[in-house]
Amino acid sequence: MAAQLNTMLREAVEHVGPLPHVAEVVSAARRRVKAVLADWDVSCEIAEDCLLVVSELLTNAIVHALPPAELRLSWVRAEGLSTLRVEVTDAGSKLPAGQSPPGIDPDEHGRGQEIVHALAARHGIRVHSGGITRWADLVAP
Repeated sequence: MAAQLNTMLREAVEHVGPLPHVAEVVSAARRRVKAVLADWDVSCEIAEDCLLVVSELLTNAIVHALPPAELRLSWVRAEGLSTLRVEVTDAGSKLPAGQSPPGIDPDEHGRGQEIVHALAARHGIRVHSGGITRWADLVAP
């Protein structure tokens, strides 16, 4: 039985790209992600949720973090489920915890994590020697 479990079909694809540290990168990254998801034949519902998550994670990296930033998408199909993982890695926070960049209106910002939480099956933050990675998993049957 153990041998059968190890031979289950598992298909995975990945897309990785560095991102310039400018606000315009968000719309360009969304276009690139949309094309990648179409190539991977990701359902429209998951693709739309993914584009929102990408926007929120990238905006967070550009506004609150130090460059460089990197976007990583992975699409894993196994055991009847498909999981789309979005990861944005940056070099860490520009400012001390809890402090916002000058000119940021708290009434217009700060909802990104709530959006990611609402759309993702799982999400989190991983701190490592290369910086900070914020990730979200979107799951499709």
